[in-house]
Amino acid sequence: MTPKDIGQIVRAERKAQGLRQDQLAAAAGVGVRFLAELEAGKPTAQIGKALAVLDTLGCRLAISAPHVPPGASV
Repeated sequence: MTPKDIGQIVRAERKAQGLRQDQLAAAAGVGVRFLAELEAGKPTAQIGKALAVLDTLGCRLAISAPHVPPGASV
């Protein structure tokens, strides 16, 4: 998955929920400029803000570590 892929998902889900960029930005506690850059796939987007946007949309991000068995404590 690339930053562009994440941006496309955010944009598609925002539109599916009938939200404007300013509405989603306000709900997620981020700026409209940040959201526009996230949707454009900017590779240097701040991860904390990106996670806030994804959470606001109801999206979940899954990460699997290559050397940690599923369900193991890290």
